[in-house]
Amino acid sequence: MRSPVKRTQARDAILAMVADHEPGEALPSEHELCEHLGVSRPTLRAAVEELVDEGVLVRRTGRGTFKAAGRVSQPMAPSAGVRNGFRVPLAEGVWESRTLSFERRSAGARLARALTVSPNEPVVRAERLRIVDGAPLAVERIHVPEKYVPGIDGEDFQRGSFYRLLRERYGITMARAAQSIEATVTDEQESSVLEVPPYTPALLFDVTTRDTQDRVIEYTRAVYRGDRYRLDSDLVFDHVQP
Repeated sequence: MRSPVKRTQARDAILAMVADHEPGEALPSEHELCEHLGVSRPTLRAAVEELVDEGVLVRRTGRGTFKAAGRVSQPMAPSAGVRNGFRVPLAEGVWESRTLSFERRSAGARLARALTVSPNEPVVRAERLRIVDGAPLAVERIHVPEKYVPGIDGEDFQRGSFYRLLRERYGITMARAAQSIEATVTDEQESSVLEVPPYTPALLFDVTTRDTQDRVIEYTRAVYRGDRYRLDSDLVFDHVQP
């Protein structure tokens, strides 16, 4: 029978050990940890399992156990003068992008409704991996009517800010977005590129963005790792209820 005291001591010792590790750095093997901590393998596994559940550690099949990447906090702040609107300050961390696929195709019925174009309208579709502080965070699927971005290619979606590119190359300034967020799980392809097990809890963002001329420029569906992404907001009450 495992001792809760020993499990707790092993957990605390591992926490102290990974405090000096960089995100993504591997822990010693089970055998080495058992010898170093003076615990049995079942006790060690129970302690590691707790830390995996808490998001401190992550297991990678066939590779070992690693310190998990830090959680990214995205503040959401009310926009001055915009009722029920939000401005989005920059999120934490160093953000990078890697294009996974890029194509041109007809919008089709569903995208036509989202982008307010005809079903035959050519659109560009880019799927990109968002990486923060060197660890994968999200898969974004971006759709833009081709008429607004002539000559764009897949590499353009990994050269810094996409909105900056729209402004500097095409003279398009984004003004507002309609966004919905719901719980989901990762599918097999998303799990592979996000380096998580299949059906891992995630957040699904559905975003339609308009420019200063009120044209729908972009429709995006993005899946963010639930263990790494958090939205923070401050709420202001218009009236105090009796």
